[in-house]
Amino acid sequence: MTADHHQHNHSHGSHSHGVHSHGMGNERRVMFAMWLTGGFMFLEAAGGIFSGSLALIADAGHMLTDTGALMLAFIATKLARRPADEARSYGYARAEILAAFANGIVMIGVVAWIAVEAVGRIMEPSPVMGAPMLAIAAAGLLVNIIAFKLLHGGEDSLNMRGAALHVMGDMLGSVAAIAAALIIMTTGYTIADPILSVLVALLILRSAIGITRESAHILMEGTPEGADGAKIADDLLGNVGGVCNVHHVHAWSLGTGRAVATLHAQLTPGTDADKALGEIKARLAEKFGIGHATVQIELEGCPDSSDMHAAGHRH
Repeated sequence: MTADHHQHNHSHGSHSHGVHSHGMGNERRVMFAMWLTGGFMFLEAAGGIFSGSLALIADAGHMLTDTGALMLAFIATKLARRPADEARSYGYARAEILAAFANGIVMIGVVAWIAVEAVGRIMEPSPVMGAPMLAIAAAGLLVNIIAFKLLHGGEDSLNMRGAALHVMGDMLGSVAAIAAALIIMTTGYTIADPILSVLVALLILRSAIGITRESAHILMEGTPEGADGAKIADDLLGNVGGVCNVHHVHAWSLGTGRAVATLHAQLTPGTDADKALGEIKARLAEKFGIGHATVQIELEGCPDSSDMHAAGHRH
């Protein structure tokens, strides 16, 4: 006799008015920061081409990645409020991850281009106009400080923290461009420009690899950090009374911070199935941050016993 118990946590679909207004506050902040960064990016790229500065073009490339990150943050805050529908039973969280993956790949491409260009310029230095470069880099720093203040004043969320971190990296890029301009103006060493542009490119590369790896892991249905099948099975066996076997454990993420799991739990005869189910769900939420779990309670054998070797099989 097998009882299938499905209980869904709908907290991600139904928002109170308070959550709505918070989301709107963050949304507006992200949107202003996005337009500010994106608008200045074009100006900085044009300034880089005009003054011959690769460091400015690299910083504009970094601003492009920031605008992408802010756009993702904006989309995420907007989509998070969209309820699931018939075509998307889990909602729209994956749209953000897909965009993040594309963003990461584009960023890696930008870095490769800057690196190739920089090597060429180190071998054969080209003229750079220090004064316009300094003026544009200083303006860029100011834009980044305003964007950072905007994002830092928002309600705390992983999304907002990620966006603010991007802008902080961009502030360093502007500082590098200012340093290169000052070196060129005082010493005439135009080689400072490609060297510092490579430093900015490395800043971009670090976040690009991180974003690509993280989003690819989610897209490949990878297990959330610290929530692999064996760990979940061992934890439930040790902390939920009456559970004698946990198997067929699958855990994955829908989006950032939205872990989901399915598992089979076999109970010892005489165990209250509803009580055990409640405890399993509470334990998954508290210990592993899994707010949406589908648990199959088994009072006798597992109907899929030929597969008993599947992930998380524990006696």
